[in-house]
Amino acid sequence: VWFYDLRTNKHFTLKTKTLARSDLDEFVELYKPENRADRKPTFNPEDGTGRWRAFDLKDILARDKANLDIFWLKDDSLEDTADLPDPEVIAQEVVEDLEDAAEQLRGISARTARRR
Repeated sequence: VWFYDLRTNKHFTLKTKTLARSDLDEFVELYKPENRADRKPTFNPEDGTGRWRAFDLKDILARDKANLDIFWLKDDSLEDTADLPDPEVIAQEVVEDLEDAAEQLRGISARTARRR
């Protein structure tokens, strides 16, 4: 089963960034409906790039409910987890942010109570 990933790192909207015919040019070129045997994937397993690739039917059927919501390209909008700080550091930053927020809320509450 052939897939073309037009979702990852593509951001279309109804008004400002609408889907244009040119956005489909690569897919149309690769699809080759007249001779599926001529199809060549653009996916490169070494670097994870390429929007066009095939999956074995058995692999799709092995997915939960044969789910076709398949991703393989790296989403550039997501952070690289290899560069994240240790969980303890993240947890401490969250605690500090929550403490700051609680302090601000206490101040708002005190000011509101004085106005009554």
